[in-house]
Amino acid sequence: MKKSKRREIHASRDGRTIAGRMAIFLSLLLLFAWQAVSGDVAAAADPVPVDGDWVIGNLGSEPPTLNPITSTDLSASTIQEYIYETLIRRNPETMKLEPLLAESWQVAEDHLTYTFHLRKNIAWADGQPFTARDIRYSFDRIRDPAVDAAHLRNYYQDIERLEVLDDHTVRFHYRIPYFLALQFCGGIPIVPVHLFKPGEDFNKHPIARSPVGTGPYRLLHWRTGEEIVLVRNEAYWGVRPHLDRLVFKIIPDPTVALHVLKQGGLDVSGLLPIQWVKQTQSERFQEMFRKLKYYTPRYNYVGWNMKRPLFADRRVRVAMTMLIDRETILRRVLFGFGTVVSGTFYVNSPEYNRNIKPWPYDPAAALALLEQAGWKRRDGNGPLEKDGTPFQFEFILPAGSKIGEQIATMFQENLKQVGIRMEIRKLEWAVFIQKIDSRNFDACTLGWSLGWESDPYQIWHSSMAEKGSNFVGFRNEEADRIIEAARQEFDPEKRYRLYHRFGEILHEEQPYTFLFTTETLAAVARRFENVKVYAMGPERKEWWVPKALQKYPIVRKPE
Repeated sequence: MKKSKRREIHASRDGRTIAGRMAIFLSLLLLFAWQAVSGDVAAAADPVPVDGDWVIGNLGSEPPTLNPITSTDLSASTIQEYIYETLIRRNPETMKLEPLLAESWQVAEDHLTYTFHLRKNIAWADGQPFTARDIRYSFDRIRDPAVDAAHLRNYYQDIERLEVLDDHTVRFHYRIPYFLALQFCGGIPIVPVHLFKPGEDFNKHPIARSPVGTGPYRLLHWRTGEEIVLVRNEAYWGVRPHLDRLVFKIIPDPTVALHVLKQGGLDVSGLLPIQWVKQTQSERFQEMFRKLKYYTPRYNYVGWNMKRPLFADRRVRVAMTMLIDRETILRRVLFGFGTVVSGTFYVNSPEYNRNIKPWPYDPAAALALLEQAGWKRRDGNGPLEKDGTPFQFEFILPAGSKIGEQIATMFQENLKQVGIRMEIRKLEWAVFIQKIDSRNFDACTLGWSLGWESDPYQIWHSSMAEKGSNFVGFRNEEADRIIEAARQEFDPEKRYRLYHRFGEILHEEQPYTFLFTTETLAAVARRFENVKVYAMGPERKEWWVPKALQKYPIVRKPE
Protein backbone atom coordinates (compact mmCIF):
# COMPACT_ATOMS: atom_id res chain seq x y z
CA MET A 1 0.00 0.00 0.00
CA LYS A 2 -3.01 4.32 4.23
CA LYS A 3 -1.34 8.50 3.37
CA SER A 4 3.15 16.36 4.11
CA LYS A 5 3.44 12.42 3.71
CA ARG A 6 3.48 10.39 0.57
CA ARG A 7 -0.04 9.34 -0.34
CA GLU A 8 -0.74 5.72 0.38
CA ILE A 9 -3.53 3.26 0.15
CA HIS A 10 -4.20 2.16 3.68
CA ALA A 11 -3.89 -1.51 4.40
CA SER A 12 -5.10 -1.81 7.96
CA ARG A 13 -5.91 0.04 11.14
CA ASP A 14 -4.94 -2.97 13.20
CA GLY A 15 -2.35 -1.11 15.26
CA ARG A 16 -4.96 1.22 16.72
CA THR A 17 -8.45 -0.22 16.21
CA ILE A 18 -7.86 -3.49 14.38
CA ALA A 19 -10.49 -2.57 11.82
CA GLY A 20 -9.49 -4.84 9.00
CA ARG A 21 -9.71 -3.52 5.54
CA MET A 22 -6.74 -5.55 4.53
CA ALA A 23 -4.26 -7.64 6.41
CA ILE A 24 -0.76 -7.05 5.34
CA PHE A 25 -0.07 -7.21 9.03
CA LEU A 26 3.25 -7.19 10.73
CA SER A 27 4.86 -9.17 13.54
CA LEU A 28 7.42 -6.74 14.91
CA LEU A 29 9.90 -7.99 17.44
CA LEU A 30 10.56 -4.56 18.73
CA LEU A 31 8.66 -1.44 19.72
CA PHE A 32 10.04 1.73 18.26
CA ALA A 33 11.05 4.40 20.72
CA TRP A 34 10.01 7.98 20.29
CA GLN A 35 12.84 10.09 18.94
CA ALA A 36 12.67 13.76 19.88
CA VAL A 37 15.56 14.69 17.62
CA SER A 38 15.70 18.39 18.40
CA GLY A 39 15.81 18.04 22.17
CA ASP A 40 14.04 16.77 25.26
CA VAL A 41 10.48 17.70 26.04
CA ALA A 42 10.16 20.55 28.49
CA ALA A 43 8.50 19.83 31.80
CA ALA A 44 4.77 20.40 31.78
CA ALA A 45 3.53 23.72 33.13
CA ASP A 46 0.69 21.86 34.85
CA PRO A 47 1.43 18.82 37.05
CA VAL A 48 -1.44 16.79 35.58
CA PRO A 49 -3.08 16.73 32.13
CA VAL A 50 -5.84 19.28 31.55
CA ASP A 51 -8.60 19.59 28.97
CA GLY A 52 -8.78 22.14 26.17
CA ASP A 53 -7.05 23.40 23.01
CA TRP A 54 -7.01 22.07 19.45
CA VAL A 55 -4.45 20.32 17.32
CA ILE A 56 -4.35 21.41 13.69
CA GLY A 57 -2.76 19.02 11.22
CA ASN A 58 -2.98 18.41 7.48
CA LEU A 59 -3.98 15.73 5.04
CA GLY A 60 -2.13 15.28 1.75
CA SER A 61 -5.35 14.22 0.03
CA GLU A 62 -9.06 14.51 0.66
CA PRO A 63 -10.72 11.19 1.47
CA PRO A 64 -13.34 10.10 -1.09
CA THR A 65 -15.51 8.69 1.71
CA LEU A 66 -15.56 8.27 5.48
CA ASN A 67 -17.67 5.13 5.37
CA PRO A 68 -15.39 2.66 7.21
CA ILE A 69 -16.66 -0.30 5.19
CA THR A 70 -16.02 1.12 1.72
CA SER A 71 -13.00 3.40 2.26
CA THR A 72 -9.49 2.20 1.44
CA ASP A 73 -7.13 5.17 1.68
CA LEU A 74 -4.92 6.39 4.50
CA SER A 75 -6.49 9.86 4.74
CA ALA A 76 -9.89 8.33 5.47
CA SER A 77 -8.42 5.98 8.07
CA THR A 78 -6.67 8.90 9.76
CA ILE A 79 -10.05 10.52 10.37
CA GLN A 80 -12.01 7.35 11.09
CA GLU A 81 -9.81 6.16 13.92
CA TYR A 82 -11.14 9.00 16.08
CA ILE A 83 -14.82 8.49 15.15
CA TYR A 84 -15.32 4.73 14.87
CA GLU A 85 -14.39 1.91 17.20
CA THR A 86 -14.17 -1.87 16.99
CA LEU A 87 -14.81 -4.71 19.41
CA ILE A 88 -11.17 -5.05 20.45
CA ARG A 89 -7.98 -3.12 19.81
CA ARG A 90 -4.24 -3.42 20.24
CA ASN A 91 -2.75 -1.52 23.11
CA PRO A 92 -0.41 0.94 21.35
CA GLU A 93 2.33 0.43 23.92
CA THR A 94 2.24 -3.32 24.55
CA MET A 95 0.64 -4.27 21.18
CA LYS A 96 -1.47 -6.83 23.05
CA LEU A 97 -5.15 -7.27 22.21
CA GLU A 98 -7.49 -5.68 24.73
CA PRO A 99 -11.24 -4.99 25.06
CA LEU A 100 -12.87 -1.97 23.46
CA LEU A 101 -16.57 -2.17 22.52
CA ALA A 102 -16.46 -5.79 23.68
CA GLU A 103 -15.74 -6.26 27.37
CA SER A 104 -14.60 -9.87 26.89
CA TRP A 105 -14.37 -12.69 24.35
CA GLN A 106 -13.84 -16.44 24.07
CA VAL A 107 -12.08 -18.44 21.36
CA ALA A 108 -12.88 -22.12 20.87
CA GLU A 109 -10.02 -24.61 21.04
CA ASP A 110 -10.60 -25.60 17.41
CA HIS A 111 -10.32 -21.93 16.32
CA LEU A 112 -13.73 -22.09 14.66
CA THR A 113 -15.96 -20.00 16.95
CA TYR A 114 -15.34 -16.56 18.44
CA THR A 115 -17.79 -15.13 20.96
CA PHE A 116 -17.82 -11.45 21.96
CA HIS A 117 -19.67 -9.94 24.91
CA LEU A 118 -20.42 -6.27 24.28
CA ARG A 119 -20.30 -3.50 26.82
CA LYS A 120 -23.71 -2.21 27.83
CA ASN A 121 -24.92 1.40 27.74
CA ILE A 122 -22.72 2.43 24.81
CA ALA A 123 -24.36 4.90 22.43
CA TRP A 124 -23.63 6.17 18.96
CA ALA A 125 -22.76 9.86 18.67
CA ASP A 126 -26.42 10.64 17.85
CA GLY A 127 -27.58 9.04 21.11
CA GLN A 128 -28.94 5.77 19.71
CA PRO A 129 -27.84 2.60 21.54
CA PHE A 130 -25.07 0.41 20.16
CA THR A 131 -26.10 -3.25 19.99
CA ALA A 132 -25.28 -6.55 18.32
CA ARG A 133 -27.70 -5.58 15.52
CA ASP A 134 -25.14 -3.01 14.34
CA ILE A 135 -22.49 -5.72 14.06
CA ARG A 136 -24.86 -8.01 12.20
CA TYR A 137 -25.77 -5.27 9.71
CA SER A 138 -22.13 -4.30 9.14
CA PHE A 139 -21.14 -7.94 8.60
CA ASP A 140 -23.94 -8.39 6.07
CA ARG A 141 -22.86 -5.28 4.16
CA ILE A 142 -19.24 -6.46 4.00
CA ARG A 143 -20.42 -9.77 2.59
CA ASP A 144 -22.79 -8.12 0.10
CA PRO A 145 -21.28 -8.28 -3.45
CA ALA A 146 -23.07 -5.03 -4.32
CA VAL A 147 -21.08 -3.15 -1.67
CA ASP A 148 -17.68 -1.72 -2.60
CA ALA A 149 -15.87 -3.76 0.03
CA ALA A 150 -13.86 -6.32 -1.93
CA HIS A 151 -10.78 -5.24 0.05
CA LEU A 152 -12.56 -6.43 3.23
CA ARG A 153 -14.74 -9.23 1.96
CA ASN A 154 -11.96 -11.75 1.47
CA TYR A 155 -11.13 -11.64 5.18
CA TYR A 156 -14.66 -12.68 6.13
CA GLN A 157 -15.31 -15.18 3.34
CA ASP A 158 -14.59 -18.21 5.53
CA ILE A 159 -17.18 -17.26 8.15
CA GLU A 160 -20.18 -19.56 7.79
CA ARG A 161 -22.46 -17.35 9.82
CA LEU A 162 -22.63 -14.63 12.42
CA GLU A 163 -24.93 -15.53 15.27
CA VAL A 164 -26.59 -12.80 17.37
CA LEU A 165 -27.22 -14.46 20.74
CA ASP A 166 -28.76 -11.35 22.31
CA ASP A 167 -28.40 -7.57 22.13
CA HIS A 168 -24.93 -7.75 23.65
CA THR A 169 -23.49 -11.08 22.44
CA VAL A 170 -22.32 -12.16 18.99
CA ARG A 171 -20.63 -15.33 17.82
CA PHE A 172 -18.66 -15.83 14.60
CA HIS A 173 -18.64 -19.36 13.16
CA TYR A 174 -15.75 -20.22 10.80
CA ARG A 175 -15.78 -23.15 8.38
CA ILE A 176 -11.97 -23.43 8.51
CA PRO A 177 -9.38 -22.03 10.94
CA TYR A 178 -7.78 -18.65 10.18
CA PHE A 179 -4.81 -17.39 12.14
CA LEU A 180 -6.07 -13.79 12.07
CA ALA A 181 -9.70 -14.60 12.83
CA LEU A 182 -9.68 -12.94 16.25
CA GLN A 183 -8.22 -9.75 14.86
CA PHE A 184 -10.73 -9.56 12.03
CA CYS A 185 -13.79 -10.55 14.03
CA GLY A 186 -12.75 -8.18 16.79
CA GLY A 187 -11.72 -5.57 14.26
CA ILE A 188 -14.77 -5.57 12.02
CA PRO A 189 -15.70 -1.99 11.01
CA ILE A 190 -19.13 -1.20 12.45
CA VAL A 191 -21.76 1.30 11.24
CA PRO A 192 -25.08 2.18 12.95
CA VAL A 193 -27.92 0.15 11.43
CA HIS A 194 -30.56 2.71 12.43
CA LEU A 195 -29.23 5.20 9.86
CA PHE A 196 -29.83 2.88 6.90
CA LYS A 197 -33.10 2.19 5.12
CA PRO A 198 -33.91 -1.12 3.38
CA GLY A 199 -33.07 -1.12 -0.32
CA GLU A 200 -30.97 2.05 -0.40
CA ASP A 201 -27.53 2.17 -2.05
CA PHE A 202 -25.05 1.55 0.75
CA ASN A 203 -22.15 2.84 -1.34
CA LYS A 204 -23.77 6.27 -1.72
CA HIS A 205 -25.23 6.65 1.76
CA PRO A 206 -24.78 10.09 3.46
CA ILE A 207 -22.65 8.42 6.15
CA ALA A 208 -19.83 8.75 3.64
CA ARG A 209 -19.87 12.51 4.35
CA SER A 210 -21.49 12.52 7.80
CA PRO A 211 -20.01 9.64 9.81
CA VAL A 212 -21.60 8.63 13.11
CA GLY A 213 -19.50 6.51 15.44
CA THR A 214 -19.08 5.51 19.08
CA GLY A 215 -15.59 7.01 19.38
CA PRO A 216 -14.07 9.85 21.39
CA TYR A 217 -14.62 12.41 18.62
CA ARG A 218 -17.48 13.23 16.28
CA LEU A 219 -17.61 15.16 13.02
CA LEU A 220 -18.20 18.88 13.41
CA HIS A 221 -17.94 19.80 9.73
CA TRP A 222 -16.33 18.82 6.45
CA ARG A 223 -15.61 21.66 4.03
CA THR A 224 -14.62 20.17 0.71
CA GLY A 225 -11.12 21.14 -0.34
CA GLU A 226 -10.52 23.00 2.92
CA GLU A 227 -10.76 21.05 6.16
CA ILE A 228 -12.33 18.26 8.19
CA VAL A 229 -12.94 19.16 11.84
CA LEU A 230 -13.69 16.75 14.68
CA VAL A 231 -14.93 17.81 18.11
CA ARG A 232 -14.66 15.86 21.33
CA ASN A 233 -17.64 13.60 21.98
CA GLU A 234 -18.74 14.83 25.42
CA ALA A 235 -21.00 11.79 25.81
CA TYR A 236 -18.20 9.32 25.05
CA TRP A 237 -18.54 6.10 27.03
CA GLY A 238 -14.83 5.69 27.74
CA VAL A 239 -11.98 7.91 28.92
CA ARG A 240 -12.37 11.22 27.10
CA PRO A 241 -9.34 12.73 25.37
CA HIS A 242 -8.06 16.10 26.52
CA LEU A 243 -7.95 17.98 23.21
CA ASP A 244 -11.22 19.67 22.33
CA ARG A 245 -10.82 19.60 18.54
CA LEU A 246 -8.85 17.83 15.85
CA VAL A 247 -8.57 19.93 12.70
CA PHE A 248 -7.33 18.41 9.44
CA LYS A 249 -6.50 20.94 6.73
CA ILE A 250 -6.54 19.65 3.15
CA ILE A 251 -3.09 20.66 1.84
CA PRO A 252 -1.85 18.47 -1.02
CA ASP A 253 1.39 20.40 -1.58
CA PRO A 254 4.03 19.67 1.11
CA THR A 255 5.81 22.95 0.32
CA VAL A 256 2.64 24.85 1.15
CA ALA A 257 2.12 22.70 4.24
CA LEU A 258 5.58 23.58 5.58
CA HIS A 259 4.95 27.29 4.96
CA VAL A 260 1.65 27.12 6.85
CA LEU A 261 3.37 25.19 9.65
CA LYS A 262 6.09 27.82 10.02
CA GLN A 263 3.45 30.58 10.09
CA GLY A 264 1.63 28.86 12.95
CA GLY A 265 -1.33 27.68 10.89
CA LEU A 266 -0.52 24.03 11.61
CA ASP A 267 0.55 22.35 14.85
CA VAL A 268 1.78 19.11 13.30
CA SER A 269 2.85 18.11 9.81
CA GLY A 270 4.89 15.50 8.03
CA LEU A 271 8.18 16.63 6.52
CA LEU A 272 9.91 15.69 3.29
CA PRO A 273 13.54 14.59 3.66
CA ILE A 274 14.78 17.82 2.09
CA GLN A 275 12.61 19.80 4.49
CA TRP A 276 14.02 17.90 7.44
CA VAL A 277 17.63 18.38 6.34
CA LYS A 278 17.63 21.88 4.86
CA GLN A 279 14.45 23.81 5.67
CA THR A 280 13.78 23.24 9.38
CA GLN A 281 17.15 23.91 10.96
CA SER A 282 16.64 27.51 12.05
CA GLU A 283 16.75 28.43 15.72
CA ARG A 284 13.20 29.77 15.52
CA PHE A 285 11.86 26.52 14.11
CA GLN A 286 13.64 24.52 16.80
CA GLU A 287 12.06 26.73 19.46
CA MET A 288 8.56 26.25 18.03
CA PHE A 289 8.64 22.57 17.08
CA ARG A 290 9.98 19.19 18.03
CA LYS A 291 11.15 17.09 15.10
CA LEU A 292 10.26 13.41 15.26
CA LYS A 293 11.88 10.66 13.20
CA TYR A 294 10.69 7.08 13.41
CA TYR A 295 9.93 3.97 11.40
CA THR A 296 6.42 2.65 10.93
CA PRO A 297 5.59 -0.44 8.86
CA ARG A 298 5.04 0.68 5.28
CA TYR A 299 6.69 0.64 1.87
CA ASN A 300 6.23 2.22 -1.54
CA TYR A 301 6.51 0.70 -4.97
CA VAL A 302 6.01 0.96 -8.71
CA GLY A 303 3.19 -1.27 -9.91
CA TRP A 304 3.20 -2.80 -13.40
CA ASN A 305 -0.19 -3.57 -14.91
CA MET A 306 0.30 -7.17 -15.99
CA LYS A 307 -2.89 -7.05 -18.07
CA ARG A 308 -1.10 -4.71 -20.44
CA PRO A 309 0.80 -6.75 -23.07
CA LEU A 310 3.83 -4.55 -22.47
CA PHE A 311 4.25 -5.82 -18.89
CA ALA A 312 2.89 -9.36 -19.25
CA ASP A 313 6.43 -10.77 -19.63
CA ARG A 314 8.34 -11.18 -16.36
CA ARG A 315 11.61 -10.47 -18.15
CA VAL A 316 10.34 -7.01 -19.00
CA ARG A 317 9.25 -6.35 -15.42
CA VAL A 318 12.60 -7.48 -14.01
CA ALA A 319 14.36 -5.32 -16.59
CA MET A 320 12.30 -2.30 -15.53
CA THR A 321 13.34 -2.84 -11.94
CA MET A 322 16.98 -3.04 -13.00
CA LEU A 323 16.57 0.32 -14.75
CA ILE A 324 15.54 2.14 -11.56
CA ASP A 325 18.58 3.34 -9.65
CA ARG A 326 17.03 2.94 -6.21
CA GLU A 327 20.22 3.47 -4.22
CA THR A 328 20.86 6.81 -5.93
CA ILE A 329 17.23 7.86 -5.41
CA LEU A 330 17.46 6.90 -1.74
CA ARG A 331 20.64 8.93 -1.34
CA ARG A 332 19.75 12.01 -3.40
CA VAL A 333 15.98 12.34 -3.02
CA LEU A 334 15.37 10.73 0.38
CA PHE A 335 18.69 11.79 1.96
CA GLY A 336 19.18 8.24 3.17
CA PHE A 337 16.00 8.17 5.28
CA GLY A 338 14.99 4.65 4.34
CA THR A 339 15.92 1.19 3.12
CA VAL A 340 15.63 -0.39 -0.33
CA VAL A 341 13.36 -3.44 -0.03
CA SER A 342 12.80 -6.61 -2.04
CA GLY A 343 9.31 -7.71 -1.06
CA THR A 344 5.87 -7.05 0.34
CA PHE A 345 6.53 -7.63 4.04
CA TYR A 346 7.93 -5.04 6.40
CA VAL A 347 11.71 -5.11 6.27
CA ASN A 348 12.10 -5.43 10.07
CA SER A 349 9.59 -8.26 10.44
CA PRO A 350 10.25 -12.03 10.54
CA GLU A 351 8.04 -12.46 7.45
CA TYR A 352 10.57 -10.54 5.35
CA ASN A 353 13.11 -12.78 3.60
CA ARG A 354 16.50 -11.19 4.19
CA ASN A 355 18.23 -13.73 1.97
CA ILE A 356 16.68 -12.04 -1.07
CA LYS A 357 18.74 -9.14 -2.31
CA PRO A 358 16.98 -6.40 -4.31
CA TRP A 359 17.67 -6.45 -8.02
CA PRO A 360 20.62 -4.12 -8.72
CA TYR A 361 20.66 -1.12 -11.00
CA ASP A 362 22.17 -2.73 -14.11
CA PRO A 363 21.20 -1.24 -17.51
CA ALA A 364 23.32 -3.75 -19.45
CA ALA A 365 21.63 -6.74 -17.81
CA ALA A 366 18.25 -5.07 -18.27
CA LEU A 367 18.84 -4.61 -22.01
CA ALA A 368 19.88 -8.25 -22.29
CA LEU A 369 16.60 -9.32 -20.70
CA LEU A 370 14.62 -6.99 -22.94
CA GLU A 371 16.37 -8.40 -25.98
CA GLN A 372 15.42 -11.92 -24.86
CA ALA A 373 11.82 -10.67 -24.73
CA GLY A 374 12.09 -9.38 -28.32
CA TRP A 375 12.88 -5.70 -27.70
CA LYS A 376 15.81 -4.29 -29.69
CA ARG A 377 17.33 -0.97 -30.79
CA ARG A 378 17.73 -1.05 -34.55
CA ASP A 379 20.58 1.44 -34.86
CA GLY A 380 21.98 1.19 -31.34
CA ASN A 381 20.77 4.66 -30.39
CA GLY A 382 17.15 4.81 -31.46
CA PRO A 383 14.01 3.75 -29.61
CA LEU A 384 13.60 0.26 -28.28
CA GLU A 385 11.19 -1.62 -30.57
CA LYS A 386 9.43 -4.95 -30.96
CA ASP A 387 7.79 -5.85 -34.28
CA GLY A 388 7.97 -2.20 -35.26
CA THR A 389 6.23 -0.99 -32.08
CA PRO A 390 8.22 1.37 -29.84
CA PHE A 391 8.51 0.69 -26.12
CA GLN A 392 6.51 3.49 -24.54
CA PHE A 393 4.05 3.73 -21.66
CA GLU A 394 2.31 6.10 -19.25
CA PHE A 395 3.36 6.38 -15.62
CA ILE A 396 0.66 7.81 -13.33
CA LEU A 397 1.14 9.28 -9.88
CA PRO A 398 -0.87 11.47 -7.49
CA ALA A 399 -0.58 15.21 -8.09
CA GLY A 400 1.28 16.94 -5.27
CA SER A 401 3.57 13.98 -4.57
CA LYS A 402 6.90 15.80 -4.69
CA ILE A 403 8.98 12.72 -3.99
CA GLY A 404 6.95 10.71 -6.49
CA GLU A 405 7.65 13.34 -9.14
CA GLN A 406 11.37 13.29 -8.41
CA ILE A 407 11.52 9.50 -8.57
CA ALA A 408 9.50 9.45 -11.78
CA THR A 409 11.73 12.08 -13.39
CA MET A 410 14.92 10.19 -12.53
CA PHE A 411 13.39 6.95 -13.77
CA GLN A 412 12.25 8.64 -16.97
CA GLU A 413 15.82 9.74 -17.68
CA ASN A 414 17.21 6.25 -16.99
CA LEU A 415 14.72 4.76 -19.45
CA LYS A 416 15.43 7.39 -22.08
CA GLN A 417 19.06 6.33 -22.13
CA VAL A 418 18.08 2.81 -23.25
CA GLY A 419 15.46 3.92 -25.78
CA ILE A 420 12.28 3.65 -23.69
CA ARG A 421 9.80 6.51 -23.61
CA MET A 422 7.87 7.02 -20.38
CA GLU A 423 5.22 9.74 -20.16
CA ILE A 424 4.59 11.04 -16.64
CA ARG A 425 0.98 11.92 -15.84
CA LYS A 426 -0.03 13.55 -12.55
CA LEU A 427 -3.64 13.05 -11.46
CA GLU A 428 -5.81 14.36 -8.63
CA TRP A 429 -6.24 11.73 -5.94
CA ALA A 430 -9.85 10.78 -6.72
CA VAL A 431 -9.07 10.41 -10.43
CA PHE A 432 -5.89 8.50 -9.66
CA ILE A 433 -7.74 5.99 -7.47
CA GLN A 434 -10.45 5.60 -10.11
CA LYS A 435 -7.77 4.70 -12.64
CA ILE A 436 -6.29 2.16 -10.25
CA ASP A 437 -9.62 0.58 -9.34
CA SER A 438 -10.66 0.27 -12.99
CA ARG A 439 -7.23 -1.16 -13.93
CA ASN A 440 -6.93 1.60 -16.51
CA PHE A 441 -3.20 2.34 -16.27
CA ASP A 442 0.18 1.12 -17.49
CA ALA A 443 2.32 1.79 -14.44
CA CYS A 444 1.76 3.64 -11.18
CA THR A 445 3.46 4.48 -7.92
CA LEU A 446 1.84 4.03 -4.52
CA GLY A 447 2.54 2.84 -1.01
CA TRP A 448 1.07 0.36 1.45
CA SER A 449 0.69 1.28 5.10
CA LEU A 450 0.94 -2.00 6.97
CA GLY A 451 -0.48 -3.50 10.13
CA TRP A 452 0.78 -5.73 12.91
CA GLU A 453 0.58 -9.25 11.44
CA SER A 454 0.76 -10.39 7.86
CA ASP A 455 -1.75 -11.87 5.45
CA PRO A 456 -0.96 -10.92 1.83
CA TYR A 457 -4.24 -12.32 0.47
CA GLN A 458 -5.84 -8.98 -0.41
CA ILE A 459 -2.95 -7.69 -2.49
CA TRP A 460 -1.59 -10.84 -4.07
CA HIS A 461 -4.18 -13.63 -4.30
CA SER A 462 -5.45 -14.15 -7.84
CA SER A 463 -9.08 -13.84 -6.69
CA MET A 464 -8.37 -10.18 -5.94
CA ALA A 465 -7.15 -9.40 -9.47
CA GLU A 466 -10.52 -8.45 -10.94
CA LYS A 467 -11.96 -6.50 -8.03
CA GLY A 468 -9.69 -6.00 -5.08
CA SER A 469 -6.29 -4.63 -4.22
CA ASN A 470 -4.43 -6.91 -6.64
CA PHE A 471 -4.85 -4.22 -9.28
CA VAL A 472 -1.63 -5.14 -11.11
CA GLY A 473 -3.22 -8.49 -12.03
CA PHE A 474 -0.69 -10.83 -10.41
CA ARG A 475 -1.68 -14.49 -10.84
CA ASN A 476 0.48 -17.40 -9.69
CA GLU A 477 -0.80 -20.83 -8.65
CA GLU A 478 2.03 -21.55 -6.23
CA ALA A 479 1.64 -18.12 -4.63
CA ASP A 480 -2.09 -18.75 -4.17
CA ARG A 481 -1.39 -22.10 -2.49
CA ILE A 482 1.14 -20.50 -0.13
CA ILE A 483 -1.19 -17.63 0.78
CA GLU A 484 -4.05 -20.04 1.47
CA ALA A 485 -1.88 -22.42 3.50
CA ALA A 486 -0.42 -19.60 5.59
CA ARG A 487 -3.90 -18.46 6.57
CA GLN A 488 -4.44 -21.76 8.40
CA GLU A 489 -0.95 -22.04 9.89
CA PHE A 490 -0.92 -21.11 13.60
CA ASP A 491 2.79 -21.93 14.05
CA PRO A 492 4.59 -18.61 13.36
CA GLU A 493 7.85 -20.26 12.30
CA LYS A 494 6.13 -22.46 9.73
CA ARG A 495 4.17 -19.47 8.47
CA TYR A 496 7.37 -17.44 8.12
CA ARG A 497 8.91 -20.18 5.99
CA LEU A 498 5.87 -20.10 3.71
CA TYR A 499 6.15 -16.34 3.41
CA HIS A 500 9.87 -16.53 2.64
CA ARG A 501 9.10 -18.76 -0.34
CA PHE A 502 6.33 -16.35 -1.33
CA GLY A 503 8.91 -13.55 -1.23
CA GLU A 504 11.09 -15.50 -3.65
CA ILE A 505 8.17 -15.76 -6.10
CA LEU A 506 7.51 -12.03 -5.96
CA HIS A 507 11.21 -11.34 -6.44
CA GLU A 508 11.34 -13.46 -9.59
CA GLU A 509 8.05 -12.20 -11.01
CA GLN A 510 8.38 -8.49 -10.11
CA PRO A 511 4.71 -7.48 -10.33
CA TYR A 512 5.93 -4.50 -8.31
CA THR A 513 9.27 -2.82 -8.31
CA PHE A 514 9.60 -2.62 -4.54
CA LEU A 515 11.18 0.71 -3.68
CA PHE A 516 11.72 1.72 -0.05
CA THR A 517 10.61 1.50 3.52
CA THR A 518 11.12 5.08 4.61
CA GLU A 519 11.38 6.81 7.94
CA THR A 520 8.47 9.02 8.93
CA LEU A 521 9.59 12.60 9.48
CA ALA A 522 7.34 15.04 11.31
CA ALA A 523 7.25 18.27 13.31
CA VAL A 524 4.99 18.88 16.33
CA ALA A 525 4.42 22.17 18.15
CA ARG A 526 6.21 22.16 21.48
CA ARG A 527 3.16 23.16 23.50
CA PHE A 528 1.79 19.61 23.28
CA GLU A 529 2.63 17.21 26.08
CA ASN A 530 2.70 13.40 26.17
CA VAL A 531 3.71 13.23 22.50
CA LYS A 532 4.77 9.64 22.01
CA VAL A 533 5.35 7.57 18.92
CA TYR A 534 4.52 3.92 19.33
CA ALA A 535 5.24 1.03 17.01
CA MET A 536 2.25 1.98 14.83
CA GLY A 537 2.75 5.74 15.10
CA PRO A 538 1.55 8.63 17.30
CA GLU A 539 -1.64 8.63 19.39
CA ARG A 540 -3.06 12.16 19.35
CA LYS A 541 -5.83 11.04 21.69
CA GLU A 542 -3.18 11.10 24.45
CA TRP A 543 -1.88 14.62 23.81
CA TRP A 544 -2.69 17.60 26.04
CA VAL A 545 -1.65 21.24 26.43
CA PRO A 546 -0.95 23.13 29.68
CA LYS A 547 -3.51 25.86 30.34
CA ALA A 548 -0.95 28.63 30.00
CA LEU A 549 0.02 27.45 26.51
CA GLN A 550 -3.45 26.81 25.07
CA LYS A 551 -4.24 28.76 21.88
CA TYR A 552 -7.85 27.95 21.13
CA PRO A 553 -10.94 28.30 23.34
CA ILE A 554 -13.53 25.60 23.90
CA VAL A 555 -16.43 26.48 21.64
CA ARG A 556 -19.77 24.71 21.68
CA LYS A 557 -22.38 25.71 19.13
CA PRO A 558 -26.01 24.55 19.14
CA GLU A 559 -26.48 21.31 17.21
